[in-house]
Amino acid sequence: MSSFTAPPTAEVLADDHLLAAWLADAAGKRLLEVRTEGLEGKALKDAGDRAAHDLLVQLLAAYRPDDAVLSEEGKDDKARLQADRVWIVDPLDGTREFSEPPRADWAVHVALWTRTGPDAGDLSAGAVAQPALAGAVEPSTFHTGAAPQVPPRTSDRIRIAVSRSRPPAFVEALAAELDAELVPMGSAGVKMISVVRDLTDAYVHAGGQYEWDSAAPVAVARAAGLFTSRVDGSPLRYNQDDVYLPDVIVCRPELADRILAFIEKNGTGA
Repeated sequence: MSSFTAPPTAEVLADDHLLAAWLADAAGKRLLEVRTEGLEGKALKDAGDRAAHDLLVQLLAAYRPDDAVLSEEGKDDKARLQADRVWIVDPLDGTREFSEPPRADWAVHVALWTRTGPDAGDLSAGAVAQPALAGAVEPSTFHTGAAPQVPPRTSDRIRIAVSRSRPPAFVEALAAELDAELVPMGSAGVKMISVVRDLTDAYVHAGGQYEWDSAAPVAVARAAGLFTSRVDGSPLRYNQDDVYLPDVIVCRPELADRILAFIEKNGTGA
């Protein structure tokens, strides 16, 4: 367990939103520790993936022992399909950026899917930690218990978050259609949370992701009042038998119709 991780308070244990944030914080702090261990390249990537996964699994076993877990770094236990509560986690989203200190555009995703209750069959809580934003110890974490309400757009020009290495051609065409600028950045979660943070106005992706890539940031984005869907406008569904969930839109509500209309007319090429 990370030396920074104190046991959760009774208030945190009683609230799934706060627990998701606490878990993401804990994994983020552990990842910051790993970054100080003198590793580089693939060794650093592998150590980060392993350390954050092991910690999250350990903490969930301790504090939510009856819940199922779906993790990018773990074996997919299909018993989750009959479970009432499933934690969907990406222990380290943006492994490449994590391995390039001092880059900050990587994240920890922790989301909860529930079968019953107000959010039956959907995400009910989520948190995204961006540990390197806040310095050496304290991660900056965005969560559904206190999601920021996105203010009116502060940029005169629409901003679309894209991969810093391989922006898809259809997004470049979309940007031309909307007279938008492309804003390169790292992990998928960082891109989605950038809309929550009013650093960008939209993130549109097609061509390959899994449930853990989007669950937590989508939960936070929804809580913040943003529009979320697949690129055809259909709902994003989680805790499915096939965890491949290749496309997503997260954007300001006023942009959704224009983005969906463009994709319906032109496709994504995926």
